[in-house]
Amino acid sequence: MKRRFMKERGAWIAFIFFLHGFILFIAAIDQSLDVEQIGYPLLLSSILFIIFIVFRYYKESRFYQQLEQYDQHEQLSDLPDGQSPFETMVETAFEEQRNHLFQKYMTHRQQVDNDKDEMMAWIHEVKTPLTTMGLIIDRLEEKEANTALHLEWLRIHLLLDQQLYQKRMDFIENDLYLDKVELESVFHQEIRTFQQWCMQKGIGIELELKEPFVYSDAKWLAFLIRQILSNAVKYSYYGDISISSQSHNGQIELVVKDEGKGIAEQDLSRIFEKGFTSTTFHHEQAASGMGLYLAKKVADGLAIQLTVQSTLGKGTTVTMLFPRKNQFTSLTSM
Repeated sequence: MKRRFMKERGAWIAFIFFLHGFILFIAAIDQSLDVEQIGYPLLLSSILFIIFIVFRYYKESRFYQQLEQYDQHEQLSDLPDGQSPFETMVETAFEEQRNHLFQKYMTHRQQVDNDKDEMMAWIHEVKTPLTTMGLIIDRLEEKEANTALHLEWLRIHLLLDQQLYQKRMDFIENDLYLDKVELESVFHQEIRTFQQWCMQKGIGIELELKEPFVYSDAKWLAFLIRQILSNAVKYSYYGDISISSQSHNGQIELVVKDEGKGIAEQDLSRIFEKGFTSTTFHHEQAASGMGLYLAKKVADGLAIQLTVQSTLGKGTTVTMLFPRKNQFTSLTSM
């Protein structure tokens, strides 16, 4: 701060030195002036100027130090008060700029909220004809056409479902209703969704639930399981998908294991990143990079520890570790 102040006031200091030098120069060439008599007032004025510079430094630097240390996330009232007219001008300009940016932020946020509401309304509107379309497809007698149309219908349904829950994700804490959830009921509903897809690929699903109940939010848990099952079916071409639950150190552990193509070791650390797709199968168009990202967001909102273990070419194991009862109590207080 001292160096910057001296640089800022360099013109003052240079002018004083120039003025004193000019006076001494005049005294040297003018025989009528006594240099020794002029030297005393010049020395005195230099001392007073140094005192003045020190005083101005402490007076002015206080405001700029407070401004430099000001946290931009604090309220406008926490801005340092300007003492001089110039400091007041800086303070006013700062406040006006902050107010302007805040107004722009609020306008933009309102626009985003409106767009989000419109998107959610549109998704709900689309779901009605989509449901009707699914019923019509089920009535088709030609098996091959029925299967092909149902798979395309399922893709649309899952994409809309992802969009709907993604828009709700920011408010998941306000949408939680934590209660005792029957896992078998949730899985049977989700398995029915993927039934034709599994049949078309020749994949079976084995269900072994030693712990039939968990404490969670039924709706968000169903969405989490849907994302994991969707990935398991999408990337499996043979074998079965096994689903099991057991108690582990006082916590319920839910495991979904498939025999699909697996995930490369270098990709495991990035699978929960938004939009990330496999580097090994990067040419494939089916992956959106949103399934595990959304699953992780929901799991965090439900205080579920979500872990993935996988070996390329051998399959993937997804483990969901549910919170203990005391953790469940803290979750309900959010």
